[in-house]
Amino acid sequence: MKEGTAAGELGKITIKDEVLADLAGLTCTRCYGIVGMASQSFHEGVAELLGRESLRKGVRLKRRDDAVSFDLYVIVKAGLNIVEVAHNLIEQVRYVVESCTGLKVEDVQVHVQGVRES
Repeated sequence: MKEGTAAGELGKITIKDEVLADLAGLTCTRCYGIVGMASQSFHEGVAELLGRESLRKGVRLKRRDDAVSFDLYVIVKAGLNIVEVAHNLIEQVRYVVESCTGLKVEDVQVHVQGVRES
């Protein structure tokens, strides 16, 4: 379990990786066109839709100093432009994580694990 820290005049702030994963997962589920988060393992060609309590399982992150990169595993709503949905998702996750934590988001990779009706 890794933690990120930020030092300031008043003290130190520590943000655990699990918090960042939860923040990214919640942001994903609120983006237009995203049905939900999917498991990182694509088992037997079936994308498993994760419940609200397991959102971080659909997020993999890497930290380097005060920057973070995300791999997001999602299920997209059928009939929508997947490229546009993914682009919107990248921008939303970048904005929310940077504005809420002060960490720089270096990279966001979107892995579409399936397409479903909502």
